[in-house]
Amino acid sequence: MPFVPPSSRAVTPGGRGRFTGFDVLSEVDRWDDVTAGVVLARLSPPPEYSFFTPAEQATAGALFDRLLAQEDEPRVPVLELVDQRLALGMTDGWYYEDMPEDADAWRASLAALDDEAQQEHGAAFHALDRADQAGLLQALTEAEVWHGFNAGHVWSLWSRYACAAFYSHPWAWNEIGFGGPAYPRGYKNLGVGARERWEVPDGVGGDPVEWGERAEQARRSHRALAGPPGRRRAGLPQERPKA
Repeated sequence: MPFVPPSSRAVTPGGRGRFTGFDVLSEVDRWDDVTAGVVLARLSPPPEYSFFTPAEQATAGALFDRLLAQEDEPRVPVLELVDQRLALGMTDGWYYEDMPEDADAWRASLAALDDEAQQEHGAAFHALDRADQAGLLQALTEAEVWHGFNAGHVWSLWSRYACAAFYSHPWAWNEIGFGGPAYPRGYKNLGVGARERWEVPDGVGGDPVEWGERAEQARRSHRALAGPPGRRRAGLPQERPKA
């Protein structure tokens, strides 16, 4: 069985989770060697950055923390994982026709985010408080064009890489109760409420559909109170059409 230090067991991002005590790494000895090696390597990605410059590291790190609500330690090393991926050219195999290839799109969009922060608040993005950072990101989601880019395509670039890195990590699996690689172990206790011997019950419970509906209702109410976004940022050619 590969050695996993106690400090890396049953860890969740920010110490939060619905499945108290669940540790996906308790099953590591049941994974094949190649899979175990790939997953365990994510616990300690190379500390040296190979793609992002120091300025980009600061901006991207703050961006990932806001996108993923990683406010407290321990944090999934998203910045390091994305840096490693870009350095190796491990893209999704496609990119938007109106965007540069991913490596160039990352550099350009991070520079634009810092420019936006300087214009609005007189400081680099990473130096702003969380509320101002969130405000800039919210404005991007309400725009159609942002610094010459399709705003939705920029958001897609950022969120795809952030989520792929975050949810590839065992700590995120602990948070959501994901059992990790099924091969070659497999599952036998299928069905609602059925659990394998290594799974633990959801400590929160509740209907996820109901929670989702409540979140959507709150989002619609917020939009109604805020009104149309209008021409909030330079480069926005027109108001967003009403839903």
